[in-house]
Amino acid sequence: MSRRTTIADIAQAAGVSKGAVSYALNGRPGVSAATRERILAIASEMGFVPNRAARSLSVSSAQAVGIALRRSARTLGIEPYFMELISGIEATLSAGSLGLTLQIVGSVDEELEVYRRWWAERRVDGVLLCDIGVDDRRLEAVARLGLPAVAVGGPIGGAALPSVWHDDAEPCREVLEYLFALGHRRVARVAGLPRLLHTTIRDAAFTEVAGGLDFESFETVHSDYSGEQGARITRRLLTHSVRPTALIYDNDVMAISGLGVSHELGLAVPDQLSIVAWDDSPLCRFTHPSLTAFSRDIPAYGSKSVELLLSIIGGEPSGLEEPAFSVRCAPAQLSPRGSTGPLAV
Repeated sequence: MSRRTTIADIAQAAGVSKGAVSYALNGRPGVSAATRERILAIASEMGFVPNRAARSLSVSSAQAVGIALRRSARTLGIEPYFMELISGIEATLSAGSLGLTLQIVGSVDEELEVYRRWWAERRVDGVLLCDIGVDDRRLEAVARLGLPAVAVGGPIGGAALPSVWHDDAEPCREVLEYLFALGHRRVARVAGLPRLLHTTIRDAAFTEVAGGLDFESFETVHSDYSGEQGARITRRLLTHSVRPTALIYDNDVMAISGLGVSHELGLAVPDQLSIVAWDDSPLCRFTHPSLTAFSRDIPAYGSKSVELLLSIIGGEPSGLEEPAFSVRCAPAQLSPRGSTGPLAV
């Protein structure tokens, strides 16, 4: 009895991946017209007959949501923000007996290929797009796939996908006015990746608000969010001939590193230097002194994002205006602690 031809056989004969064969056989995007035609011809020549039971299973619900992150596994493992975000996502999914598929990728193209494969193979019912960038081409690409998706970040003007986001501009105003009231006139911000949308929003707000106050100097320096780079930037800022008296960091990991550098240089916090961290975490409360930080409910952020995605997957009314659903979460609140205070006379 001859063996039944499989997708793997067709992929080997055509010199393509099994995913590409799946796209072609199921009439889904992800392969060129020429490749599709060649795959279909080879399948016909090999007498390929789809397994109806498997096909029926493949088009049913995968009972899973996917996330592909362009972050190193090392960075992901030490950054509380993503751990809290994923905990909120997992809590909501597990309540409905749904799973989370997580994959680390190295580029936008690799990420989009993951989405095409997941969708063609029905491995997920929808995805959450994280680290939304300026002019992010993933949004249109995923919309064209027909893959249910929610962008975790925004606001995104004219977006083809729904989004869940926090206001990143107002907290910049709050912290700068707070530091100004404490007597600080030289301030610097150690920011995140410049390609990210929330970074550019904070950049613009920081420049606008600081420019409207009577600061002697203000600047933004971008980083990769790591403690190592945060420490290097802090050391450079604090050894300048005219050093800042207040530093704002775009995450807690860099703020903790910055605090360590201030101790290394013999600067008293907060008498000689005030430090503020974006995104509060237990780490901020375990330092000495404890770090002033922006507090927001990150697990609730993850939960809200996946709730919107599940409503879209289920075809439920979202209560939002199409085509760009937009859910605005409560803004971050400044929690003053021991790392900020008036400059010592």
